Amino acid sequence: MNGLLFITHQTEKYGYLPSVEIALRGGCRSIQLRMKDAAPEETERTARAAKELCDSCGAELYIDDHVEICGRIGATGVHLGKCDMSPLRARKLLGDGFVIGGTANTFEDMVRLHEEGVDYVGLGPFRFTDTKKNLSPLLGLAGYRRIIRQCKAANIRLPVIAIGGIAAADVPAIIRAGVAGIALSSAVMRAADPVEETKKIIRLIDSCRPPE
Repeated sequence: MNGLLFITHQTEKYGYLPSVEIALRGGCRSIQLRMKDAAPEETERTARAAKELCDSCGAELYIDDHVEICGRIGATGVHLGKCDMSPLRARKLLGDGFVIGGTANTFEDMVRLHEEGVDYVGLGPFRFTDTKKNLSPLLGLAGYRRIIRQCKAANIRLPVIAIGGIAAADVPAIIRAGVAGIALSSAVMRAADPVEETKKIIRLIDSCRPPE
Protein backbone atom coordinates (compact mmCIF):
# COMPACT_ATOMS: atom_id res chain seq x y z
CA MET A 1 0.00 0.00 0.00
CA ASN A 2 1.23 3.49 -0.81
CA GLY A 3 -0.05 6.94 -1.70
CA LEU A 4 -3.24 8.26 -0.14
CA LEU A 5 -5.43 6.14 2.14
CA PHE A 6 -8.76 7.85 2.84
CA ILE A 7 -10.47 6.91 6.09
CA THR A 8 -14.22 7.45 6.14
CA HIS A 9 -15.45 10.06 8.54
CA GLN A 10 -19.06 11.05 9.18
CA THR A 11 -19.66 14.76 9.67
CA GLU A 12 -22.73 16.98 9.97
CA LYS A 13 -22.53 17.50 6.21
CA TYR A 14 -21.41 14.11 4.87
CA GLY A 15 -22.26 10.51 5.72
CA TYR A 16 -19.99 7.50 5.30
CA LEU A 17 -20.94 6.62 1.73
CA PRO A 18 -20.86 10.22 0.46
CA SER A 19 -17.37 10.50 1.94
CA VAL A 20 -16.33 7.40 -0.03
CA GLU A 21 -17.76 8.93 -3.20
CA ILE A 22 -15.87 12.18 -2.56
CA ALA A 23 -12.54 10.41 -2.11
CA LEU A 24 -13.07 8.32 -5.24
CA ARG A 25 -14.03 11.37 -7.31
CA GLY A 26 -10.82 12.99 -6.11
CA GLY A 27 -8.77 10.08 -7.44
CA CYS A 28 -8.10 8.17 -4.21
CA ARG A 29 -7.92 4.44 -4.82
CA SER A 30 -7.46 3.16 -1.27
CA ILE A 31 -10.41 3.56 1.10
CA GLN A 32 -10.76 2.39 4.70
CA LEU A 33 -14.31 2.11 6.01
CA ARG A 34 -14.16 3.08 9.66
CA MET A 35 -17.46 3.05 11.59
CA LYS A 36 -16.41 2.58 15.21
CA ASP A 37 -19.75 3.45 16.82
CA ALA A 38 -22.03 1.68 14.34
CA ALA A 39 -23.76 -1.67 14.83
CA PRO A 40 -22.22 -4.56 12.88
CA GLU A 41 -25.34 -4.86 10.71
CA GLU A 42 -25.12 -1.20 9.69
CA THR A 43 -21.39 -1.53 9.08
CA GLU A 44 -21.91 -4.52 6.79
CA ARG A 45 -24.66 -2.80 4.80
CA THR A 46 -22.47 0.24 4.34
CA ALA A 47 -19.44 -1.91 3.52
CA ARG A 48 -21.29 -3.70 0.73
CA ALA A 49 -22.38 -0.39 -0.79
CA ALA A 50 -18.87 1.04 -0.39
CA LYS A 51 -17.39 -1.99 -2.13
CA GLU A 52 -19.68 -1.45 -5.11
CA LEU A 53 -18.47 2.14 -5.33
CA CYS A 54 -14.83 1.09 -5.02
CA ASP A 55 -15.20 -1.72 -7.56
CA SER A 56 -16.67 0.72 -10.08
CA CYS A 57 -13.50 2.83 -9.82
CA GLY A 58 -10.94 0.05 -9.50
CA ALA A 59 -10.27 1.07 -5.90
CA GLU A 60 -9.32 -1.03 -2.89
CA LEU A 61 -11.62 -1.20 0.16
CA TYR A 62 -10.28 -1.94 3.62
CA ILE A 63 -12.58 -2.60 6.57
CA ASP A 64 -11.60 -1.28 9.98
CA ASP A 65 -11.77 -3.89 12.75
CA HIS A 66 -14.48 -6.21 11.35
CA VAL A 67 -12.58 -9.24 10.09
CA GLU A 68 -15.70 -11.31 9.41
CA ILE A 69 -17.33 -8.53 7.38
CA CYS A 70 -14.14 -8.14 5.37
CA GLY A 71 -14.24 -11.81 4.46
CA ARG A 72 -17.96 -11.94 3.71
CA ILE A 73 -18.00 -9.02 1.29
CA GLY A 74 -14.64 -9.78 -0.31
CA ALA A 75 -12.96 -6.52 0.61
CA THR A 76 -9.28 -6.00 -0.18
CA GLY A 77 -8.33 -6.28 3.46
CA VAL A 78 -8.84 -5.34 7.08
CA HIS A 79 -7.17 -2.86 9.40
CA LEU A 80 -6.73 -3.90 13.03
CA GLY A 81 -6.21 -1.50 15.92
CA LYS A 82 -4.23 -2.44 18.99
CA CYS A 83 -7.40 -3.49 20.84
CA ASP A 84 -8.90 -5.41 17.90
CA MET A 85 -8.41 -9.04 16.88
CA SER A 86 -4.78 -10.12 16.59
CA PRO A 87 -3.33 -10.23 13.06
CA LEU A 88 -2.44 -13.89 13.56
CA ARG A 89 -6.05 -14.78 14.34
CA ALA A 90 -7.28 -12.64 11.43
CA ARG A 91 -4.93 -14.44 9.04
CA LYS A 92 -6.26 -17.81 10.16
CA LEU A 93 -9.82 -16.65 9.48
CA LEU A 94 -9.16 -14.85 6.19
CA GLY A 95 -6.33 -16.83 4.65
CA ASP A 96 -3.66 -15.37 2.39
CA GLY A 97 -5.95 -13.66 -0.10
CA PHE A 98 -6.55 -10.56 2.03
CA VAL A 99 -4.36 -7.65 3.11
CA ILE A 100 -4.01 -7.22 6.87
CA GLY A 101 -2.83 -3.95 8.38
CA GLY A 102 -2.13 -3.02 11.98
CA THR A 103 -1.79 0.08 14.12
CA ALA A 104 1.56 1.05 15.65
CA ASN A 105 2.65 3.88 17.90
CA THR A 106 6.20 2.74 18.74
CA PHE A 107 9.10 0.79 17.29
CA GLU A 108 8.17 -2.05 19.63
CA ASP A 109 4.74 -2.15 18.00
CA MET A 110 6.42 -2.33 14.60
CA VAL A 111 8.49 -5.33 15.70
CA ARG A 112 5.41 -7.12 17.04
CA LEU A 113 3.35 -6.48 13.91
CA HIS A 114 6.24 -7.62 11.72
CA GLU A 115 6.39 -10.86 13.66
CA GLU A 116 2.62 -11.27 13.34
CA GLY A 117 2.84 -11.02 9.57
CA VAL A 118 0.92 -7.84 8.76
CA ASP A 119 1.18 -6.40 5.26
CA TYR A 120 1.39 -2.73 6.25
CA VAL A 121 1.35 -0.56 9.35
CA GLY A 122 -0.57 2.60 10.17
CA LEU A 123 1.90 4.54 12.31
CA GLY A 124 0.85 7.53 14.37
CA PRO A 125 -0.48 9.80 15.54
CA PHE A 126 1.41 12.60 13.85
CA ARG A 127 -0.45 15.23 15.89
CA PHE A 128 -3.69 15.54 17.84
CA THR A 129 -6.85 14.41 16.06
CA ASP A 130 -10.40 14.51 17.37
CA THR A 131 -11.51 11.62 15.13
CA LYS A 132 -9.89 9.05 17.41
CA LYS A 133 -10.45 8.27 21.10
CA ASN A 134 -7.70 7.25 23.56
CA LEU A 135 -4.99 8.94 21.55
CA SER A 136 -1.43 7.64 21.95
CA PRO A 137 1.59 9.94 22.42
CA LEU A 138 2.22 12.15 19.40
CA LEU A 139 5.11 11.23 17.10
CA GLY A 140 5.72 14.33 15.00
CA LEU A 141 8.30 14.27 12.23
CA ALA A 142 11.10 13.31 14.59
CA GLY A 143 9.16 10.25 15.71
CA TYR A 144 8.61 9.02 12.15
CA ARG A 145 12.26 9.53 11.26
CA ARG A 146 13.42 7.70 14.37
CA ILE A 147 11.10 4.70 14.00
CA ILE A 148 11.75 4.31 10.27
CA ARG A 149 15.50 4.46 10.95
CA GLN A 150 15.09 1.76 13.63
CA CYS A 151 13.05 -0.40 11.27
CA LYS A 152 15.71 -0.21 8.57
CA ALA A 153 18.38 -1.20 11.06
CA ALA A 154 16.24 -4.18 12.14
CA ASN A 155 15.50 -5.14 8.50
CA ILE A 156 11.78 -4.49 8.94
CA ARG A 157 10.51 -3.47 5.49
CA LEU A 158 6.81 -3.02 6.16
CA PRO A 159 5.08 -0.16 4.29
CA VAL A 160 4.34 2.61 6.78
CA ILE A 161 1.22 4.76 6.44
CA ALA A 162 1.39 7.96 8.47
CA ILE A 163 -1.83 8.85 10.28
CA GLY A 164 -3.26 11.26 12.82
CA GLY A 165 -4.14 14.92 12.39
CA ILE A 166 -2.22 15.32 9.13
CA ALA A 167 -2.96 18.35 6.93
CA ALA A 168 -2.01 18.94 3.31
CA ALA A 169 0.84 21.23 4.35
CA ASP A 170 2.40 18.39 6.37
CA VAL A 171 2.50 15.93 3.48
CA PRO A 172 5.87 16.77 1.84
CA ALA A 173 7.89 16.54 5.05
CA ILE A 174 6.19 13.33 6.18
CA ILE A 175 6.68 11.61 2.83
CA ARG A 176 10.35 12.64 2.85
CA ALA A 177 10.68 11.08 6.31
CA GLY A 178 10.36 7.72 4.55
CA VAL A 179 6.72 6.67 4.81
CA ALA A 180 4.95 4.85 1.98
CA GLY A 181 1.73 6.81 2.26
CA ILE A 182 -0.55 9.15 4.16
CA ALA A 183 -3.91 8.37 5.78
CA LEU A 184 -6.33 11.28 5.93
CA SER A 185 -9.89 11.93 6.98
CA SER A 186 -10.69 15.35 8.45
CA ALA A 187 -8.24 17.18 6.18
CA VAL A 188 -10.38 16.12 3.24
CA MET A 189 -13.88 16.27 4.72
CA ARG A 190 -13.46 19.69 6.32
CA ALA A 191 -12.06 21.31 3.18
CA ALA A 192 -14.16 23.84 1.28
CA ASP A 193 -14.02 21.54 -1.76
CA PRO A 194 -13.23 17.98 -0.58
CA VAL A 195 -12.87 16.56 -4.09
CA GLU A 196 -10.32 19.18 -5.12
CA GLU A 197 -8.53 18.80 -1.76
CA THR A 198 -8.17 15.08 -2.44
CA LYS A 199 -6.71 15.76 -5.87
CA LYS A 200 -4.28 18.30 -4.40
CA ILE A 201 -3.08 15.91 -1.70
CA ILE A 202 -2.52 13.10 -4.21
CA ARG A 203 -0.45 15.46 -6.37
CA LEU A 204 1.58 16.45 -3.31
CA ILE A 205 2.28 12.85 -2.38
CA ASP A 206 3.28 11.92 -5.93
CA SER A 207 5.57 14.94 -6.25
CA CYS A 208 7.45 14.09 -3.04
CA ARG A 209 8.13 10.44 -3.72
CA PRO A 210 11.75 9.58 -4.44
CA PRO A 211 12.43 8.30 -7.97
CA GLU A 212 12.28 4.54 -8.27
